[in-house]
Amino acid sequence: MLLEDEKRLLWQLRTRGPQSRSALAHTLQISNSAVSKISKTLAALGLIEELTSEAAQGRGRPSVPLRISPLGGYSVGIAIYSGVLEIALIDYAGGILSLTTESMEPGDPYSFASDVDRRVQALVVEHRLIGSRLYGVGFSIPGPALSRDGNRWNVVRELPGWKDAPLRDILQETLHLTVWMENDATSAALAEYYLGGLIQRCTTAIVILLGHGVGAGIIHEGRLMRGEGGCAGEIGMFYPGSKPRPTTLDLIATLRSAGCGVTSLADFRDAIAGYEDVIERWQDRAADQLLHSINSALAWFDPGAIRLMSPLPQAVMQGLADRLNRGGIIWGDHVSDRNKGSFNIEISQLGGAGAALGAALLPIHASVVGNT
Repeated sequence: MLLEDEKRLLWQLRTRGPQSRSALAHTLQISNSAVSKISKTLAALGLIEELTSEAAQGRGRPSVPLRISPLGGYSVGIAIYSGVLEIALIDYAGGILSLTTESMEPGDPYSFASDVDRRVQALVVEHRLIGSRLYGVGFSIPGPALSRDGNRWNVVRELPGWKDAPLRDILQETLHLTVWMENDATSAALAEYYLGGLIQRCTTAIVILLGHGVGAGIIHEGRLMRGEGGCAGEIGMFYPGSKPRPTTLDLIATLRSAGCGVTSLADFRDAIAGYEDVIERWQDRAADQLLHSINSALAWFDPGAIRLMSPLPQAVMQGLADRLNRGGIIWGDHVSDRNKGSFNIEISQLGGAGAALGAALLPIHASVVGNT
């Protein structure tokens, strides 16, 4: 349990990068002696460290900058897509220790939890993390929350037996670890914030995730926007499930109906050769569908960035972004010409890994900022 000033100092280092003690004192509006005391405590906990003399060269001593220490611990993130399981290990500074992707047959939550337990234990041994501080496990859920406590979820129908199951209870009882659960789009937004460079760029950002469904994650001033019932960003309600939707599963279904042998994301790249025209038509339709949601986001939230994320190949997503950026994003008379020229819909460089990486960041984020 960290004190409030300790959390504030850690947050400054996360958002602004390495800083000297005097710079931290100025920013936090506390005395130099207070910063020295706080930094000594955090260093003893292994949460921060001084830059090495080589890294600090040119900055001048004795004002040696402090930074978040990667040795402060680690956390685990889990995400599931169509036929794919991803597990991420993240160190305390946000470095990626491990990111594994493998095929997965959908099973009930209990067998899934047992499989995850075995795989996480193997990864911990492989990366020599036994004895290191473990903050917990984050789980990215494909669907909106059904309970305010985040235990029960309206999980997509492609995972039979998951809807309304007490998922956190099942995972915690099996893993014997604290589990954080979050919608996959919100997890993706957290990954973009920390690992995609948004933490130092803007106060408000939106990530639109095309996965099992379509959803948006919203982050404002370092806090995840969940809404009253945990369903903020559920833009999937704009696209009825009975009709084609701009999702990963929809593209796979569209390709299969055209005769393509693709079955899941696991064989997507190898199976789509010769079906480029089908993908282009899907991109045209998906761009038209997403345009209204994006314009609504601009009007409601005035974000500093909107990014698209998906486990689909980068080229597919880039084609979608190109169509959106030339397809009529509405600005309104109140937006300056400078902002009109500088804002584009961007593609996440994290690819499909964003949900797993964001899930792994949930426990670390909660240790400093809290759950909201």
